[in-house]
Amino acid sequence: MPTPDAPPYLRIAAELRDRITGGALRPGDRVPSTRRITQEWGVAMATATKALATLRQQGLVESRPGVGTVVGELPPTAPGPGPAPAASTTPAPVRRRKPRGGEPGLSRERIVQAAIAVADAEGLAQLSMRRVAAELGVATMALYRHVGSKEELVDLMADTVLTTGPLPPDDLTGWRPRLAALARVQWALYRQHSWLASTISLTRPVPMPGSLRHGEFVLASVEPFGLPPATRLYLHILFFAAVRGIAVNLELQSQDRAQSMTINEWMESQETVLRSALATGAFPHFGAMLAELDTATGPEGFELDLDQLFEFALERLLDGLGLFFEPPGR
Repeated sequence: MPTPDAPPYLRIAAELRDRITGGALRPGDRVPSTRRITQEWGVAMATATKALATLRQQGLVESRPGVGTVVGELPPTAPGPGPAPAASTTPAPVRRRKPRGGEPGLSRERIVQAAIAVADAEGLAQLSMRRVAAELGVATMALYRHVGSKEELVDLMADTVLTTGPLPPDDLTGWRPRLAALARVQWALYRQHSWLASTISLTRPVPMPGSLRHGEFVLASVEPFGLPPATRLYLHILFFAAVRGIAVNLELQSQDRAQSMTINEWMESQETVLRSALATGAFPHFGAMLAELDTATGPEGFELDLDQLFEFALERLLDGLGLFFEPPGR
């Protein structure tokens, strides 16, 4: 066990570790949230967050969307009671594809696929021509014979993902089923490639075949209504912006998890600031809502889930379009 003068977060982590290794908390069980830890141990939110981060670094817990922090599958040599090891400053190695040096020469397709693999594994911020060249085992300058710049490479990556991803079946009928199916296809692509949403601009769009085929599906879905061309274009942009607007948070969520903090843990770490603002009385409706939410959700609190938020937003968008396409009394 940690010494009595050890930081509080280490003592809390050790107690929770004892519950896990002792069997009181089993794989898949939800561990106390940061809010629950602050209540049980009487510590600040930041201390509770560090305690859970320590357990996550030790591989004892993991974050699951829509569930929270749960006990992971314990390795055969799971750490027992004792001081938590100091967090390493060396980033964990990233699993990478072996360079395909035996293949005859480079191609644009190989470069794009390697770049997608890097962005999927490490994030768009880590993508560079040099990094992709290292992935392929070639000199950096060799890439420029096929791709003019990193900006062009990113456009090609997005186009490849949007082109190769399957669209809903074209014989699907009804504007609502078609648009709902397309939105879920796009969300799945954003989920698989969390960097994708940040590469697509609303105000400076690049007319790539991949994005055009998605737009074509939207326009075909609303074509029977005989709408003016500007209205049809706005509908296409609206639909694209609604899905992408939530999806841009997926990469931020991935970065937060890499830093051992979930969305809900971050929100809970800001609770003191929020409560201070509400105590001024300037935001009575927000305060009343949070009070009702605390009563409804109990001590574990509200869990923000981007998948649920996407589904909620999609249904509300479709409800609104329903009034546009099929107004009452028509």
